[in-house]
Amino acid sequence: MALAIVNGESASHPTLIGSVQRALRLLEAVGAHVDGAPAKQLAREAGLPLPTAYHLLRTLTHEGYLQRENGVFVLGAAAEVIGRAGARRRQRAHLSEALAVAGQELGVAVYFAVYREGEVEVVAVTDDPARPPVVEWVDFRTTAHAHAIGQCLLAQLDEATRREHLARHPVQSITPFSVRTEDELLHRLDTVRRGHVAYERQEYALGTVCAAIPVQVGAAAATLAVSLPVDELRRLRSVTDRLRKMAETTLTTLAFSISI
Repeated sequence: MALAIVNGESASHPTLIGSVQRALRLLEAVGAHVDGAPAKQLAREAGLPLPTAYHLLRTLTHEGYLQRENGVFVLGAAAEVIGRAGARRRQRAHLSEALAVAGQELGVAVYFAVYREGEVEVVAVTDDPARPPVVEWVDFRTTAHAHAIGQCLLAQLDEATRREHLARHPVQSITPFSVRTEDELLHRLDTVRRGHVAYERQEYALGTVCAAIPVQVGAAAATLAVSLPVDELRRLRSVTDRLRKMAETTLTTLAFSISI
């Protein structure tokens, strides 16, 4: 019986590119040696004929995935970029897990965000159906003035950076409760700086109240935040205080690891 063909491949035996597989084996072999290894050793560990290994090593070096130093091969800048991306993905997963634990303990949705390259970036957020996060119905990046996360981040910026941000993303009403002018926002940010917390009541999303606290992650502006249904407003301050205590232990360490 003939095999089904999908996109030119056998449904039971997909086409594999042998040269790619061999190159990956060499990269794995190089990665196993902190101080690098010579071609003959790498060929042996990857199970490749020496001429094939030489050809692939030259190609990988040309493309920046390897670098030859004093007769041995070490990982190059291109491979290190991939490695850092993988490490950051794992760190984000760890942070998401920590936020999930905090969210369950506090009974809220929890967020971690940073101000990076001129924009608000929500790095991680809990995903608990019992305590769903705020729906991003208007881009968080363009509405920093209207939510606790953005207000906490803007309050940490120097005046020039803050004004440049507001020139790109001017203050506008998102709900009937939003700040309406830049002067009103700047007054609010002064309060945030003094109290080291941003409280926001239905300014971004009707039916939701939020709070955000600044966290220390090197030179970056960063924040941990929570959101609650408006009928649980009475809990907001106590929950925020408990979040601050959590930030002083494990959460800030995890946040720092993916923000530098």
